[in-house]
Amino acid sequence: MSTVAFILLYGLSYGLVLCLIALGLVITMGLMHVINLGHGAFAAIGGYLAINLMQQQGFPYALAVPSAVIAVAAFGVLAERLLYVRLYKRSHLEQVLVTIGFNFVVIAVITMLFGPNITRMELPTYLRGNVDLGIREFELYRVVASGICIVIIGALWWVFERTSTGARLRAAVDNQGMAQAMGMNVPLLFAATFALGCGLAALGGILAAPMLPMEPMWPMKYLVLMLVIVALAGHGQVTASVAVAIIVGVVETAGRYLFPQFGAFFIYLLLIG
Repeated sequence: MSTVAFILLYGLSYGLVLCLIALGLVITMGLMHVINLGHGAFAAIGGYLAINLMQQQGFPYALAVPSAVIAVAAFGVLAERLLYVRLYKRSHLEQVLVTIGFNFVVIAVITMLFGPNITRMELPTYLRGNVDLGIREFELYRVVASGICIVIIGALWWVFERTSTGARLRAAVDNQGMAQAMGMNVPLLFAATFALGCGLAALGGILAAPMLPMEPMWPMKYLVLMLVIVALAGHGQVTASVAVAIIVGVVETAGRYLFPQFGAFFIYLLLIG
């Protein structure tokens, strides 16, 4: 029972963080129809920037996190206006090639600025230690991170499923000319949506940093997991993404815990199945 509780709790927290990162890709890839394989780069930038603000600039954790998210979202607007806007009408192959290239550029810059080794995030004292959940003790940080993910995912579901924002975005993607004729500011809508996706990636990367330490190849290393979630959940499906991400988190955790030498292969077996 202790082993089962460990796998479920760690898998749930891991899956929720993965879901938060993947939801940014669900938005840009599913709703905006852009195959953004550079999505992991924004998550890595968020993680590295938060660590830098804490270690080099002396920011407290509670200030470093929103500052890094806002900075990455602003960078996302710049990237969307200068680069991604040129890809909206391009073929999927061109989108893949350019965004993969963007990933490698970011990896090179990270290596140049922070070095090739793993960079770890030091948590503040109030997020360290364990909390008793009844079935077993569990890391306090993972409980807090899971709670943040649940709140944000719920808010996103409400915005895209229960307000006109999601409908406007889908309308703008399906028929940009008609959307503009109806008075929608399509470029602003696209830029804001892309910034939201980048901000989600950055927050996910920051929350994941204590679990998945930052390294230059982070954007490529965890891109596969994000693509698995998007592929299994379906394009633009927020609710399905949550369920799939939790399943991926539990399967990944169980595989690595029970069969350490073969743990990574279970994700591919899940995808094939």
